[in-house]
Parts: sequence; structure tokens; C-alpha cells
Amino acid sequence: MDSAESEYRCFVGGLAWATDEQSLGRTFSEFGEVLDSKIIIDRETGRSKGFGFVTFKDEESMRAAIERMNGQELDGRNITVNEAQARSSRGGNGGGYNRGGGGYGGGDGGYSGRSDSGNWRE
Repeated sequence: MDSAESEYRCFVGGLAWATDEQSLGRTFSEFGEVLDSKIIIDRETGRSKGFGFVTFKDEESMRAAIERMNGQELDGRNITVNEAQARSSRGGNGGGYNRGGGGYGGGDGGYSGRSDSGNWRE
């Protein structure tokens, strides 16, 4: 979808667990038309991960929101607001079950083929 290339999306971090998508959208709508507001939810706990995204209709609105809301308080927490980075390359960070161990998820099966004692190959 080509419209994804021209989305004006802000990353909003430091959100309170009580902040919901509706209040996030309402707060940011003072800067322009909000097309979408999304809070990222932890699949295991069902709670907010403390960050989300707000998508604006135009760049001017997005820039105004970043300038005026970064460092401000929302629902008792100081939030961070900046331009969201496009997810053009999903690389090794997709999935959702990558719990430590780098970003490659095992690469070649998770077995390195060497012994810690050094006796495998001389």
C-alpha cells in the first residue's frame, strides 16, 4: 500500500497504563485531524507496553504535536513524542517471541557446532 509511505505517524512513549487509545487520540487531536491512535498491548499480560502511535492526516499537524507534546504530562506521566520510524525492513526483529539472544532467532538452528573445551577441531 503506497499510503503507508506518506503516513504522518508519531511515536508516543512513557504512557501510563491507564491511557487508552481514545484519550490518546483526543489529546493529540488539538494539533490536527487524527486518523488513528494505537497503544501497543503486551500479548501475555493484556496490559499496555507504555507506548503507542498517533497518525495524523498531514505533516504540519504531526510536527506541531511533536513540538508541543514531547516532554509534557499525560495521565500523570511525562511522555516522549517523536516521529515514528518506518518499518521498511522487518529484518530479524519481527515475530514477538524473540526473548533475548540477539535478533536472529537462532540463525542456523541454534547449534554452533563447536565445543567450549576446544577439542572438536585442532
